[in-house]
Amino acid sequence: MDEALIDGVATIRKFLRLLASDPSISRVPICIDSSDFKVIEAGLKETQGKSIVNSISLKEGEKEFIKKANLIHKYGAAVIVMAFDEEGQATTADRKFAISKRSYEILTQKVGFKPWEIIFDPNILTIATGIEEHNDYAIQFIEAIKKIKAGLPGAKVSGGLSNLSFSFRGMDKIREAMHSAFLYHAIKAGLDMAIVNAGALPIYDDIPKDLLALVEDAIFNRRADSTDRLLEYAQKLKATGQDAHTNAKEEEEWRKQGVEQRLTYALVKGIVKYIIEDTEEARIHLQHPLKVIEGPLMAGMNVVGELFGSGKMFLPQVIKSARVMKQAVAHLIPYLEEIKKNQFGESSTEHYSGTVLMATVKGDVHDIGKNIVGVVLGCNNYKVIDLGVMTPCEKILDEAVKHKVNVIGLSGLITPSLSEMVYVAKEMQRRNLKIPLLIGGATTSRIHTAVKIAPAYSSPVIHVLDASKSVVVVQSLMNADEVGKKEFVDEIKELYDEERAEYLAGASEKVYESLESVRSKRFVIPFHTQPPPPKPKVDLVKPQILKDYPLEKLIDAIDWNPFFQVWRLRGKYPNRNYPKLFNDPTVGKQAKKVFDEAQQLIKDIIKKKTTSCQCHFCFLSL
Repeated sequence: MDEALIDGVATIRKFLRLLASDPSISRVPICIDSSDFKVIEAGLKETQGKSIVNSISLKEGEKEFIKKANLIHKYGAAVIVMAFDEEGQATTADRKFAISKRSYEILTQKVGFKPWEIIFDPNILTIATGIEEHNDYAIQFIEAIKKIKAGLPGAKVSGGLSNLSFSFRGMDKIREAMHSAFLYHAIKAGLDMAIVNAGALPIYDDIPKDLLALVEDAIFNRRADSTDRLLEYAQKLKATGQDAHTNAKEEEEWRKQGVEQRLTYALVKGIVKYIIEDTEEARIHLQHPLKVIEGPLMAGMNVVGELFGSGKMFLPQVIKSARVMKQAVAHLIPYLEEIKKNQFGESSTEHYSGTVLMATVKGDVHDIGKNIVGVVLGCNNYKVIDLGVMTPCEKILDEAVKHKVNVIGLSGLITPSLSEMVYVAKEMQRRNLKIPLLIGGATTSRIHTAVKIAPAYSSPVIHVLDASKSVVVVQSLMNADEVGKKEFVDEIKELYDEERAEYLAGASEKVYESLESVRSKRFVIPFHTQPPPPKPKVDLVKPQILKDYPLEKLIDAIDWNPFFQVWRLRGKYPNRNYPKLFNDPTVGKQAKKVFDEAQQLIKDIIKKKTTSCQCHFCFLSL
């Protein structure tokens, strides 16, 4: 029960009471899953029989761990324990076992749990991300199972299976094969249970042999190129109706395009073969290294962001694109430094476009997404100060002020992190900071940012969907053109204001007051303390009528934005609203068409006088 925009405590109470009324469900043990312990406690009060709590860990220290464990034990529930401690998330088998052993001893010796009431989740982490350190995560989990089973008698082992294949989101065939193969080997090692989508789990022997070999190469890290080979397989599946064995001539066809198109193509496809020579050609062509970064390289990263956000590109591909970007930028940096020396002298060593401070907020140990953002921003010539995970608010703000950063980025995966982000925004407001705040992470969303975080801080607060989008946002916030920067910030604010108003309008329950109650609250003007207004030349108390008011005088007062909204023609920044909407590459042409048709309709109305305008008004005396 993790959702920042609902009342978790009230919702879990209602839900569990509904379940209790169904005899076929109420006889089954309930697993109460939430990152907010208040929700867990509320759920424990509503369950009958023996339930399971998911989860607790040592990440907040032993004292808090024992406090929560005592409460769970009081209600007679079993408990899932995650492999976290004060130092963060365990990634190796030895660390997973050490944390589990420490937790086991506390629960059995100090709290009173029976061994069979303890379920360890040693953290199934994502493999095949394109980051080398992640390649052993599956092996380490399987080895941790063996250690726990051998060293902690009676305890059970579980895991959340979907994490394993997260890098291939959108490619269900590969994800399902990874899950099935991993379960096959993990169960052999002693895995007792797992969180799985049982309806999307193929039989191990039914997995195509070529795919199974690729998947198990990735799970056991048997080849250095296992991620690339699995990614190649995924791309072949995506290319529906195309021959998987494209000949070399077709592969090199893109080399005939212009240099800017070639750079964009290389970034999207993750091709490093020609990146240096193409970057150099672009530098000579555009006559400035920064124009290469801000032009074709940024255009390529924008395409990557769009594809990744729509599920048409996978995480390993984004990493490959980032590495291509890094090589291109590395080639350009000496030229940037030379230009800077010529402009500012030999003493100038800084060549960064700006400084971004990033941190995973307090209480959260997840940092994969944040690390990728750091790579992408670094490749785009930004200095990144990474404070790591479980970072207290005070440290984030103190370091931001100390280093005079241009942007602060907050990351989080679990739901309580959203509340911590709100707290950080409030503290930034209390300290009167003006630094733009970026929000990102798996549980974050634009609507939550608009409803909960943005109102807490008067300076820009922007939700960033994924790593590649961060570059565009940071670049827009650091735009040297103040007009362009203001347009970007105003555009985001207007969008968030609209989404917040729409959400609150639908979320609030309307309570109608009586007419007498409303009248009793009417606004009373203190005429006795203010001089009366001058008497108008016309008796405005009597109704005034303007007949046949010229329609031509009203045309300039028309707000065309609602007109385009009705037609669902909405552009993207900086071409979102009228009249810039006409420049939008997606809807601009259609918007201009309906606008011209509307103009012609207005001309016909005026010419044929099919409509007239009258205005009735008066001032009512009290």
